[in-house]
Amino acid sequence: MSKTSDDEMLLHKQTWHRERQIIARLSSLNYQTGELGSYLHNIACGVSELIGVDWTVVTFCQEGFETVLASSLEMGEGEHVYSLHGLLTGTVIKMGHSLAVEDVQKYPEYGQAPEGYCAYLGIPLRTAESEVIGTICSFNHLARDFTKEDIQIVELFAERAATAIDNYHLYQQQCKFNHILEAEVEKRTAELQAAQAKLLEQERLAAIGEFAAMIVHEIRNPLTTMIMGLKYFRKTILTESAQERLALALSEASRLERLLNEILLYAKPQLLQVFELDVNEFIYELLVCISEMPEALERQIEFIPASPTVTILGDKDKLKQVFINIVRNACEAVAAEDIVKLKVDCSHTDKVCINVHNSGEPIPSEVITKLFQPFFSTKPCGTGLGLAITKRIVNAHNGELLISSDLLTGTTVSVQLPVVTQLNFD
Repeated sequence: MSKTSDDEMLLHKQTWHRERQIIARLSSLNYQTGELGSYLHNIACGVSELIGVDWTVVTFCQEGFETVLASSLEMGEGEHVYSLHGLLTGTVIKMGHSLAVEDVQKYPEYGQAPEGYCAYLGIPLRTAESEVIGTICSFNHLARDFTKEDIQIVELFAERAATAIDNYHLYQQQCKFNHILEAEVEKRTAELQAAQAKLLEQERLAAIGEFAAMIVHEIRNPLTTMIMGLKYFRKTILTESAQERLALALSEASRLERLLNEILLYAKPQLLQVFELDVNEFIYELLVCISEMPEALERQIEFIPASPTVTILGDKDKLKQVFINIVRNACEAVAAEDIVKLKVDCSHTDKVCINVHNSGEPIPSEVITKLFQPFFSTKPCGTGLGLAITKRIVNAHNGELLISSDLLTGTTVSVQLPVVTQLNFD
């Protein structure tokens, strides 16, 4: 066999061995969503081994900067970001095709290589839409020529890297979109559930209101006759025990009359006549009414106004009813000479909190959860509709009624209402 035949056979074996190495490397690449780093690291190491260079990196290039996503050599902790200006990588991105430089000292016009490296091979990473998103850069300490086969090998791996990076970014965008979509669906579902609950509540209250109006009407007429009859006996001479029984009967009849009125008030729809109200002015006016209540006569009412003042949209009469009820409860909860505080909190930009605080006995947590239920009362003569009506009025103003109570700080009832404007007079 001639020497030429031996050389051809040896070259054929070398080519076959190298092709097997390439196939083995490509077969070992297994990209899974979210594991981009290890996948690109295997590509960088595979390129260095197959074309025989000292160092290979995979970079992502955007807005004039390159970020090293993977390296065949250890580069240390942290993110490695470099400006493309003046670098060989920048030339590859600008040209959009492969660049092989045998010796960067001889061809400085292509850009600078990392210190200590002489030869360079840069392959652009191109997506399916032909967008260049990065590079595979291979460096060698000594000058060397890169063959056409070397370039083809790296281009093969560059195609895999570009696809993986593009898919990863698409996956990240999809995750972000899914997160936004889930949040939006959750928000819309909550809004729909709230709207459905409100509609059901309105329908329920409308039915209750219609039924209550009929029942109240049927009871009120005979009740009025009974009260008139009982009052007639006041004009007659009765024994002391009979007078006591008459007083008790009139008291119970009056309580029943109040209950019927409150049932109607609770059951009927809350139709508001809203106007702009200055919260400070509204409460100053309210304090005049409150100071004349029997429950407030021996209590101190302290008011801390908003600064700057704040404006709300509200039905003045109905909101008066709300705060008279809340302050009356607060006054009943404390002893004579104790302080009941009203404070306007404007720390939120979209709402104002009007807090009524008393330092009386704390309300147990199991009781707080029931306070807004109709006909639940902690008072011996209470109807159990006062706070239920109060909450309905606050809700009709798109507000919230909250109660907190503990041994150290006392009890605070907070009426939270949407703000219209804030007027700063500083």
